[in-house]
Amino acid sequence: MELKAVRITIPEGANIIIGQSHFIKTVEDLYEAMVTTLPQIKFGIAFNEASGPCLIRSDGNEDELIKTAVANCQALQAGHVFNIIMKDAYPINMLNAVKQCQEVCSIYCATANPVEVIIAQTDQGCGVMGVVDGFSPKGVETDKDKDDRRNLLRNIIGYKR
Repeated sequence: MELKAVRITIPEGANIIIGQSHFIKTVEDLYEAMVTTLPQIKFGIAFNEASGPCLIRSDGNEDELIKTAVANCQALQAGHVFNIIMKDAYPINMLNAVKQCQEVCSIYCATANPVEVIIAQTDQGCGVMGVVDGFSPKGVETDKDKDDRRNLLRNIIGYKR
């Protein structure tokens, strides 16, 4: 077995959800989940089929994001793995809808941070062992950092008033 880290492409201003699913219908059901939850969202989905013709299945409503999702699946080479690249939305807006999709088994990450996926290569194929999402902590938040966090959530993002 060989372990390798695969850098994932996330376009500027976009977010990604990476997960594992189990059925050819995944792309269609994830598409429905995206547009019915947030109609203005721009996105691309790609899914590595793991049986039969073993194709990368894709869909979405923005060509650049679809192409990027497909390129990520090509780089991963791991069966039954999907990625959704989205703009005009955050993972927090979509995560519950994605998790409620019947085919979805697990979510590895949902982020705009740089991501590396740790892949195990065997004679059979590739599988996801985990992800490196963002960077290591640089310290512990201070009282000023807490105030900055609250300001970001309430006054900039509008999370609470």
